[in-house]
Amino acid sequence: MKKSMPEIWVDADACPVKDIILAEAKHKEIPVNYVASYNHRLSLSHPLARLITVDAAYQSADMYIINHAKAGDIVVTDDYGLACLVLGKRCLALGTRGKEYTKDNISFLLMNRHISQQMAKTGGKRKGPRPLFNEEIEHFRQNLRKLLLSQEGN
Repeated sequence: MKKSMPEIWVDADACPVKDIILAEAKHKEIPVNYVASYNHRLSLSHPLARLITVDAAYQSADMYIINHAKAGDIVVTDDYGLACLVLGKRCLALGTRGKEYTKDNISFLLMNRHISQQMAKTGGKRKGPRPLFNEEIEHFRQNLRKLLLSQEGN
């Protein structure tokens, strides 16, 4: 039985590396699914790029990805909860700063997120993500290439 080609799934609402993902996918001819709510305008035009629009309800893009990604697919997200769920489906998960999420590090990341949320509830400062540095963009590119290579022949 022949295995199906892996795909890339992108939690695209606030993804700063959409163009890099498509550029790397072109080299391997791997389809990329950009999932975003209808209130985010995406304009990527390439035969490998599929734009999927979901409603603006909380977690709609995440739920779409969870329901459609399959084992061996690559999911790009900065949402640790989504990363944890797709790891359970035997997908690979990568953050936009190049951090690969694994079964070995996801629990720690989720715990830190929980602590940050608790601090915010008690009036502690909570910062949003800062802009990406060039080194982080390159780190993302290199780790995406590594994951794409790991999926060749799967």
